[in-house]
Amino acid sequence: MAVRGSTAQAEAGTGVPPVRARILAAADTRFYAEGIRAVSADRIIADAEVSKVTFYRHFPTKDDLVVAYLRGRSEWERGFFGRMRAEHAGDPGATLVAIAQSLVDAGCTAGFRGCPFINAAAEYPDPAHPVRQTVAEHRTWFAGMLDELLAELGLTERAAAVDQLVMLRDGAMVAGYLGTDPAPGAETLVAAGRAVVEAARQAE
Repeated sequence: MAVRGSTAQAEAGTGVPPVRARILAAADTRFYAEGIRAVSADRIIADAEVSKVTFYRHFPTKDDLVVAYLRGRSEWERGFFGRMRAEHAGDPGATLVAIAQSLVDAGCTAGFRGCPFINAAAEYPDPAHPVRQTVAEHRTWFAGMLDELLAELGLTERAAAVDQLVMLRDGAMVAGYLGTDPAPGAETLVAAGRAVVEAARQAE
């Protein structure tokens, strides 16, 4: 669900050891561009220019690295949307429109391969796996943010609307990756989101 940005950006300036940051940056680039299962630990080690001993000191298993990669993406996205909410403080409707615009913009960027969390979930089918749990944690956070914004709009019955908005977000990520022509614009996503909110209002 990362809109833009990366694990490396999320950890910049956070006191993360440079070697660990370099490994994460290499993993972020390879995992997102090529898929997680397709990339071996040896390729990450080569890209990061570290020894195997150093790599495994920071990440005892590849799964540990995958979880760190996803957590970095999650932290970046939380910061991104946090800044967006601050820019539109007191106007939840404008915040939701800005979120929709950012999702559409992301799909137009070079190298966009969809949502890294959806992609990771597709590669790890076991819902009990740490990778899937990390994906679930991020999606729970995103749904919670939407719930807060809908509450600010005055909606009291929000669960169904939140589910629908998350589905719209997922669809936008897939559409952006598939590169449909013509690509759906932000106005399409905003209109669908407004319909969801209006339906929730009428149901109360």
